[in-house]
Amino acid sequence: MNNIWKNNKSFEDIKHIDENDVEFWYARELQLVLNYKEWRKFENVINKAKESCENSEVSVFDHFVDVDKMVQIGSGAKRKQK
Repeated sequence: MNNIWKNNKSFEDIKHIDENDVEFWYARELQLVLNYKEWRKFENVINKAKESCENSEVSVFDHFVDVDKMVQIGSGAKRKQK
């Protein structure tokens, strides 16, 4: 099996489907499937993909939606995570 799948997750395993039957993926889940250990490095990949859309005159907003969620940190407090 290819090393990219060593964590036993695939794109299908992390696929989500919205109320309009549109498939989508969360970047932080993709990060793990693609074995990026650091968010900042994977965020660079996302930004390059967005730039490629712009250079190809494809709407970034048709393919990328920024999502924030609140996550609990060690102290029990919550902070916003991109």
